[in-house]
Amino acid sequence: MLAVAFDWNSTFVPTIHLGEIVLRGTLIYLFLFVIFRMLRREAGALSLGDLLVVTLIADAAQNAMASEYKSITEGVVLISTIVGWDYFFDWLGARYPRLRPILQPPTLPLVKDGEMQRRNMRKELISEDELMSHLRQHGIEDIAEVKLCSLESDGHISVIERKRPG
Repeated sequence: MLAVAFDWNSTFVPTIHLGEIVLRGTLIYLFLFVIFRMLRREAGALSLGDLLVVTLIADAAQNAMASEYKSITEGVVLISTIVGWDYFFDWLGARYPRLRPILQPPTLPLVKDGEMQRRNMRKELISEDELMSHLRQHGIEDIAEVKLCSLESDGHISVIERKRPG
């Protein structure tokens, strides 16, 4: 008969000070938030906070499951820290509108009244070909048909067509 001993202490008792785990999670979250904020909208359909949470939770959970941390408790504390910061920044943006431009990039016009906003396109590294590709995906062949085309804070490009006569 095979007897397997299960070590409850190594499973649940932290080997690293929980404050250190909170500090590490906080510093990594804030560092990545600043980096992704500078890159602006490269996350695509996910918001910046969503991307960070998914990435960091996956890594933190993997470490906890693979025993890189010695206990489940340490993984739970790190995941809770990451989710806490994400919730806090979302709450700040909702509660204090003046902080939104810092926490979430504003909508950026790429085309106004049929005219490309080349400065904004350069700022976001969007080429004319890439912009035209997005317009074609919206069923627009000629840029003159566009009243407003904007890069939204979540990375999507929105298009408002000019009213057609008739």
